[in-house]
Amino acid sequence: MGLSVLDRGLSYGDGVFRTLPVIKGSPQSWNLHYKKLHHDCAALNIGCPDASVLLDDIQSLFTNDTGVAKIIITRGESARGYGYPDDIQPNRVLIKSTSPQYPEDNFINGVKLHLCELRLSHQPKLAGIKHLNRLENVMARHEWNDSGIADGLLMDENNMVIECTMSNVFARFGNRLVTPLLNQCGVAGVTRDRVIAGAARLDLVVSEENIPLAQLMQADELLICNSLFGVWQVTELSQQYWEKQSLADKLNALLKD
Repeated sequence: MGLSVLDRGLSYGDGVFRTLPVIKGSPQSWNLHYKKLHHDCAALNIGCPDASVLLDDIQSLFTNDTGVAKIIITRGESARGYGYPDDIQPNRVLIKSTSPQYPEDNFINGVKLHLCELRLSHQPKLAGIKHLNRLENVMARHEWNDSGIADGLLMDENNMVIECTMSNVFARFGNRLVTPLLNQCGVAGVTRDRVIAGAARLDLVVSEENIPLAQLMQADELLICNSLFGVWQVTELSQQYWEKQSLADKLNALLKD
């Protein structure tokens, strides 16, 4: 069955998505990803399919394969215009792709970030949600074509650090692990939540705060994370350098538990 040209995900970015690894047919951290998907659908008043329906989709598409699943839930189809009927039915799309092959050096020696010129706009009602309108990320990602740059750091209109184009950010100051507050914009990722939940096992105190760039640059360690690569240490940003340290490796070990 094809997707109609009248689907609101296509016309307006009216929907949400999640991307997650699948290993031998088993979606990783499934309960957390589904919880996020359900939350984001509810925030936009979109009906979320039952977890069992989506699991059946994944297992049918992947069987015993390993790869990446992208789940898209759109509000559904409607006539032209921003309004939609009360009885609109959501559509679901599942995309299967191969697992990305990241350079081993990213894990061993850390990564370089680009400091993006684009600023994320504020919209508290969409803050944290992984909705389909990702034009800011698309435009920011187009700012560089250097394969040696792993991601781009994004700030908001007040020049507070928010996230990267495809990952969340953590900064360690002593035994404090700080991640940007996402109450105005940005995406709250599953791996971000897992790092927050597991940091106490490494004797770290986690907080969500507004982080100016100048403060971020004073961090003892700078880290980025997402559901596909786990955690990488940042060793270069805007001509500042950090020695490779051990926290990324420790967090990656926790994520495998």
